[in-house]
Amino acid sequence: MIRVPILMYHSVTDSPNEETKPHSVRPSDLDEQLAYLAESGFTPLTLGDLVARLNKINGRELPGKPIVLTFDDGYADFHAQALPLLERHGFPATVFLTSGWVSDAGKDAAGRPLDDMLSWGQAREAAQCGIEIGGHSHSHPQLDQLRAEELRQELRRNKGLLEDKLGTPVATMAYPYGYSSARVRREVRKAGYFAACAVNNAIAADRHDMLAIPRLTVSRHTTISMFKKAVEGTAVPLIYLRERVLTKGYAVVRRTRYGLQRVRGHV
Repeated sequence: MIRVPILMYHSVTDSPNEETKPHSVRPSDLDEQLAYLAESGFTPLTLGDLVARLNKINGRELPGKPIVLTFDDGYADFHAQALPLLERHGFPATVFLTSGWVSDAGKDAAGRPLDDMLSWGQAREAAQCGIEIGGHSHSHPQLDQLRAEELRQELRRNKGLLEDKLGTPVATMAYPYGYSSARVRREVRKAGYFAACAVNNAIAADRHDMLAIPRLTVSRHTTISMFKKAVEGTAVPLIYLRERVLTKGYAVVRRTRYGLQRVRGHV
């Protein structure tokens, strides 16, 4: 079985606001984490590259110790803080971008950004530096709670805008809040994505559904000791015990909520 740690980051800053703070990391911590990965022989891949190699597209094989770094939402500090560190260590990464949150979205603005966000120009610059830009919906809603047409529009408008503004195909995405459902995954496939990330806090494996790839959360409270154990695949269930219990419990709540909405004719 092939096992690949896929890391999930959000904001990278020393001064997060109250909303982004729980999932933010300090630039110095990211620097230390990247140094450990490089010294330990990990080979960084974008999510798209990983999936292509798993499917042996163009005959490319997986390296010995693959790892994927992903950054959700598209915060401006990715360009200011994370990108220089990634370039210094020679690491590619994948940024999942919420198109309606982009700082110069203009008439396409939608949702409520949690902090300063990337501009389209910064996203293009990141792409030119080897960063894969993936989808993350248009307005960052809870996709599994949307009506069918709203869901289709969230996915397709996001993908269309990214491809138009960046001038490159977009084939990977991540679910806002990490939640999806069989219905959502069907629409993701129809929208033209071949891979999508959830959270789940588990090591990804080739046995997983490519439209529900698990990731490991890296946050302000992830010590370097925890980080090392997580990427090496040791004690992962213990490290993320609280998160996994909460995720399973909330999944039941979400399914129940959606079921009640269907009964009431709201979806």
